[in-house]
Amino acid sequence: MDVRLPGRSGIEATREIMAVLPDTKVIVLTSYADDDLLTEAVAAGATGYVLKQIGSDDLVGALEAVGRGEAMLDPAMMNKAFARLRDGARKDRGEAFKMLTEQEVKITVLIARGHTNREIAGRLYLSEKTVRNYVSSVLGKLGLSHRAGGGVRRRARPAGCQSDRLTPRPTDTQTD
Repeated sequence: MDVRLPGRSGIEATREIMAVLPDTKVIVLTSYADDDLLTEAVAAGATGYVLKQIGSDDLVGALEAVGRGEAMLDPAMMNKAFARLRDGARKDRGEAFKMLTEQEVKITVLIARGHTNREIAGRLYLSEKTVRNYVSSVLGKLGLSHRAGGGVRRRARPAGCQSDRLTPRPTDTQTD
């Protein structure tokens, strides 16, 4: 879906499609690396957001991944999202995660470890749809727009979380 369609918004078209066919997977393909457009696309129901500079092989990979139920984000946008998290962590360690429920923290850790929605669902005994709902909730609470993908798995961990635990240590979420 192009963000800027002749005579209408691709965001609005996505919203209309999702209202009628909620199981449809929509990938926004745009030349705009814009946080606000990304937020609007995700809120409208888009499952992916990739920039038009993407190579054809990567685009095919993104389409296949979304077809498998994964959410996709262009690496350039993903870097912005991680930078936002790191900046927030530096200002007040763990503050960004205080508003998350225990289950949302577990899902956030698994996302940061590069797990797909299907893998998270299996590990936490949830449906993929429930995981997608949690992912949307987490990203909204963190002021982000969508999770990473695009064939590149990031093995980073969110601020305040140990690498081999699904929950932060109590000292990780306390402020100084």
